[in-house]
Amino acid sequence: MRFEVINSEVIRSVCDVLADTTRGLTGQQIGQLLQSCHIPDLMPGYTKRHRLFEALHAKQTADRCANHVVSFLQLAMNPVRYLGAVEHFEETRTSLNQALGFAGLELRQDGMIVAVKPVTTLTEAAQRAKDLRRTLAEREVHPDVLRFCREELVADNYFHAVFEATKSVAEKIRSRTGLTKDGGVLVDDAFSFQNQPPCLALNSLRTESEQSEQKGFMNLLKGLFGTFRNTIAHAPKISWPIDRRDALDILSLVSLIHRRLDGAIEARKIVGDSTSLPVT
Repeated sequence: MRFEVINSEVIRSVCDVLADTTRGLTGQQIGQLLQSCHIPDLMPGYTKRHRLFEALHAKQTADRCANHVVSFLQLAMNPVRYLGAVEHFEETRTSLNQALGFAGLELRQDGMIVAVKPVTTLTEAAQRAKDLRRTLAEREVHPDVLRFCREELVADNYFHAVFEATKSVAEKIRSRTGLTKDGGVLVDDAFSFQNQPPCLALNSLRTESEQSEQKGFMNLLKGLFGTFRNTIAHAPKISWPIDRRDALDILSLVSLIHRRLDGAIEARKIVGDSTSLPVT
């Protein structure tokens, strides 16, 4: 694929990010990456940002295309280089995409650059570069929420992000219980405690308050499935819009549910006698 020449100001902004004084590439790393991409290091004694800009700008001018520049960015942002530094990778990727958007380019989470519709204003650039995943991480959202909707979150595809996250709740219940059903039936089979211990219990179920909590959690699960999962599964995206605020709130709710599921007791496995876990 041939990449068109990138505006010099975009390259300058990209270099500002990659060669950031605090957390950017070191001078040695810049030299190694330039060599690996067969880009002449024209000014090795200059400041990192100026050195990198001159090398990338001169190479694309000589090539009359940005292929070597793209190769450098992809190599510099190879996810393997950021093992153990996921937050730093996402912050850098977000900043790069704010600049690359003006060139009609986007750096994906896998470190590859793809062509997209160019943005023309700072507002559009910031909007496209919004990192829903990072915002959720700041909220300390349960990792299972991120695991089940990774691709959708990267694309800021709120509709399918919510759909995949709600599916993860049912999947965890099935995994914890061995049950195979779905939706409200699954909730009843897993948490109902009428005349027998439930598969999963949030507490000892010894008091009226504890039993009310169990019943309330069942209703919350059914509400989640009925309001979001079932609706989304049968409605086209265009007729069921979800904006960023809605997505954040829904995904935070799913996170809470995951944490309660993690702490639930596998009641039927631990009940040894009628006094261990009362039923009504």
